[in-house]
Formats: sequence, C-alpha cells, structure tokens
Amino acid sequence: MTILPSSEEQLLEFLYACPVGLIECDEAGEISMINPHAMQHLMPLAAANDFGNLFKTLEQYAPEMRHLASRFRPRTGTILEGHRIMVELGSGRQKDEPKVLSCTLVKLGHNRLMATLADISGQVAQEQRLRQADAWFATLLDQINDYALVTVSLDGRIESANESFTHQTGYDYVGVVGRPLSAVLGNETPSGGFSIDEQLAIAARDGWHLQEGWQQRATGGRYWCQRLVVVGIDGPAAEHAKYSVVLRDVPRRGAVADDLRRMLTCDHLTGAANRVHFSRMLARAQSEWQEFKHPLSLIALDLDHFKKVNDTHGHPVGDLLLSSVAEACKALLPPRGTFARLGGEEFGVLLPRHNREQALDLAEAMRGIIADLEIPVPGGMLRVTASFGCATLDEVNGSADALLALADQRLYAAKGDGRNRVHRPMASLP
Repeated sequence: MTILPSSEEQLLEFLYACPVGLIECDEAGEISMINPHAMQHLMPLAAANDFGNLFKTLEQYAPEMRHLASRFRPRTGTILEGHRIMVELGSGRQKDEPKVLSCTLVKLGHNRLMATLADISGQVAQEQRLRQADAWFATLLDQINDYALVTVSLDGRIESANESFTHQTGYDYVGVVGRPLSAVLGNETPSGGFSIDEQLAIAARDGWHLQEGWQQRATGGRYWCQRLVVVGIDGPAAEHAKYSVVLRDVPRRGAVADDLRRMLTCDHLTGAANRVHFSRMLARAQSEWQEFKHPLSLIALDLDHFKKVNDTHGHPVGDLLLSSVAEACKALLPPRGTFARLGGEEFGVLLPRHNREQALDLAEAMRGIIADLEIPVPGGMLRVTASFGCATLDEVNGSADALLALADQRLYAAKGDGRNRVHRPMASLP
C-alpha cells in the first residue's frame, strides 16, 4: 500500500527544495514562515541572529522596503520586483563586489506579504565588468572621427595634438605644444573626479585611467568630456614612455541612465546616498588619500530621540522628518562631499579634501539647521535635534574601518554630553 504525502508534507518538501529564499510575513514585517535559503541570506544580516522581522533585519541595507510596503494601497499585487539590496559581509569579500540580493515583495491579501530573496552577486559583478568594457571600447571606437588625441611627456607637457583638439577645446593644437596639459585644460575638479595631474599619476601606476566630467573650453563654456589616459612606450626602453590622452565630447547622460544611477546609489526615502554607495565612495577617497595625501574627514550624525517621534506621531511623520533633515543637510554639502543615510536615523558625511576643523565647522552648521527645522503635526510643530561626531583619516593611520569607529565613538560622546551638539576632541578646544 502506497501512502501519499499530505499537502502539508508536500509544502514542506517544496520549501526545503526551493532554490530561492521564501518568506511570509505580515505588513509590519513579522515573519510567519521562512525556508532554509532565506535563512541563509538573512542570518548574517540580523543582529544576534534575531531575524523575526524582515524589515528590521534589512533596515540597514534597504530601509525603503518598510516605507513602500506601508504605502501600498491595493488589496493584492506586487510591491517590489527584482529590487536589488546591496550588503557587505565583512573583509572576506572584495570591497568593490558586495553581496547583492534580489528581492520581490508581493501582497497576497490583508496583512499578508510574501517575499523572495536570491543572491545575484555574480550577475551584478558581470554587469559591472561589461559596463567598464563598453566604456573602454566606446572611447576608442565610437565616433572615431571626432576625438582629440594628445601626446604628453612623463613630466606632463604636451608633445603633440591633433586638429580635433582645437575643434573640441578651442585651444590651438600647435600653440599648446610644450605647455603642461594641466595648465591648458585646468587642474581643478569641479565634477568631483580626479584632476589632470592626479589622473596622470593613476595611469602611471595602473596603465590607464578613464573618467567623465565637465571640461571647460577656451571660450569659457563647458562640455561633458570622456577623458582616457593611457601609458605607452615609444621606443625600446622605459625612458621613452609617454602618455596618450583621448578627449571625447559625449552627450550628457540621459534621463534613463540618471534614474538608474539614482536607484542604485540613493536611499529611496530621503534621496541621500545609500550605505553601499557611501562605502564605495569611502574606498575611493581612501585610495586617493593613500595616493595624494589629501585630507579626508567623516561626520557621523544621529537624530536625538527619533524612536519617540515614530512612537508618538507614527512612521509617516518620521519619514517626513528624515527627508527634511536630508534635504537641509545636502544643501550645505560641498561639491565633493557625500551625504548618506547609513540606516534608520543615522547619517554619514564623507568630506574629501576637508581637514578636521573644516569638518567640525560643517557639522556645527548642520546641527544648527536641523535644530531650526519644524515639521507640522496635529496640535503644533515638531522639532528635533541631532548629535555629531567627526574624525579624519590621518587620525587612524588610513584605516577606513577605524575612521568609521572613531566618528561613531565621538557621536555617542556627544549624546552622552547632553545631545544636540558636535563633539569636539580636546585638541580642538581653545
């Protein structure tokens, strides 16, 4: 006699065999069912292995999920589909290749959600490599009749240029010979990239360097320029090495590309940079510090008593407050700075080429502008304060992890001293 498995047993077999993480939860994120694949994804992310709430476990990496689920009004339907969640799981992974989860969140009915999780890290890494290859070949091949080519000596002086250099930049391609390339094109970095001299130094180290940004013409106008620097050898010995610099006038990034960039790098709720983009910018700034010894500072800030705001006025008011704080602080941000939401009510400000005193001054300005904010609530206006900690990479001998830890330590010192203040190390006191 053959005994057929019950429907419950068949369901359990399916859950265990399913190659995708499956999670059932309510609209608040409380998990009622989870299969082994989902547990493997969530356990490393949860504090003290407490993964009873989906939104809480992913708050640090995808704070927008709770917000989107709470705002979804239809009785049933897809809330998120293939939503990418980038997480970093310590020093064992490559810093430029974080783990990426793809999440789909569906509303099955009243107070019932189903989520799927899948690891797509390999796919994302491959996409990045393909984009880099596409940029490389596009630079060399696309619109090949419209690029400026400049040969530059190892000391940065122009040895030759083609006629397109004049058409593109407005400078006479014969008259620039012998002049430093940085003096002709300008050595400032208004787009937040590397200067000419820095790009030459990076190419000397790595063999090549490619970046895009605004480039000024001789007439004072500017255009969006793709600039590739390659090191080559013109002769049998290394002393004959020189740079080849390719300049291309390319169309400004389209709206679709900008939307995609914002989706991958920005926090959905506040518009600030997300945690993964912040980590990448920190790694880039750390590399620049090691190469050129420019100062690098970090501000850590945390809203005071934010949990009380959510408990008293609800998450919609809390969301409005977070967005208002981000908007106000971003208005004070210098051109090369990065303002990021690191999780919950915690933010970080990355400040390349800012020393400690400059960071402290900016933190004080942000503290003041946050204290002046007013959020309308039933019965009046809500006001909030924030506490700040600042640190520089010089103080921690170039360690990014130690920089984050020191800024966080000083942030909590500010809270311990009474909140609504910028912690100032003793060396900075008059």
